[in-house]
Amino acid sequence: MSTPEATIETSDLPDYAPVPRAALGPALNDQGYYVGRIERNLYWVTDGTYQSAFLTTSDGVVLLDAPPTIGHNIQRAVDEIAAANGVSNKVNYLVYSHHHSDHVGAASLFDKNVTRIGHEETRKLLLRDDDPARPPNEETFQDNRTLEIGGERIDLAYYGPNHSPDNIVIHLPDHDTLMLIDIVNPGWAPIYLSNLTEDIPGYLEAPANALAYSWKHFIGGHNGRLGTRDDVTLHQQYMADIAESSRKAIDTVDPTPYFVKYGENVWAGLKGYLDEIAATAAQPVIEKYTGVIAAADVFTESTTFQVMQSIRLDLGHGSQVHP
Repeated sequence: MSTPEATIETSDLPDYAPVPRAALGPALNDQGYYVGRIERNLYWVTDGTYQSAFLTTSDGVVLLDAPPTIGHNIQRAVDEIAAANGVSNKVNYLVYSHHHSDHVGAASLFDKNVTRIGHEETRKLLLRDDDPARPPNEETFQDNRTLEIGGERIDLAYYGPNHSPDNIVIHLPDHDTLMLIDIVNPGWAPIYLSNLTEDIPGYLEAPANALAYSWKHFIGGHNGRLGTRDDVTLHQQYMADIAESSRKAIDTVDPTPYFVKYGENVWAGLKGYLDEIAATAAQPVIEKYTGVIAAADVFTESTTFQVMQSIRLDLGHGSQVHP
């Protein structure tokens, strides 16, 4: 006999603060996407959760990332713009921001002869993952590379691990635009564990790297609108507040009750202690940013846990040597 599925009533689910209207982007069309001009021949596409961008050139279309949730709507968006402007709709180049499938998992939709470009670490990771949906990039670079395609310039730069080991900066100086994925979600808090980040020191440094460039428009890869320099600065302050609050909580939360309570079950004691540090550190940040950044009340504690752990383990804050 099959087991009946558990039914969850919506009234039993938690309530969260309203989403600030400024966090929301433009309405989607009937096919579930929005495409808009950023500057001149640079366009962006979103499904309200993920983002891609493309540049129309005399040498065909340069696509920046291919999220699977947008999928075939990427080509539909390109077709729409190409038809309206009398330019080629053929994607000849595909730049990978990093190897994660949620941002490049529709890469296989494009011709096998497309020139795929990304960091050398991206190629290594894609070869390791062996995912047919994500053909490895044939062209690589180590630190910096400038692409000149159809008279347009795209600067690629690698500053080391952050969200992932291979995440890069994509700068379009002639279009006043910078693309940096999975660091800042314009208008929104990072999701679980600082956007599921693998290297917190690099993640915390990334906004300053972005702000060192000259640009007006920011493509963060998530949610429904483009970002601004103010969005990146706000995120930077949010993360700085989390880090400062985490240090204070590490210094002040008493571990004793948790280890007394759970005795020889040291993992239970550790869990209680670290969860309390995260909750204590997150609370003032949640209060400050609720209504300012969407979902600050939803994910701040999770992000705080990841930052707190990095402060403990990467920076050694609160570490004590047995006498």
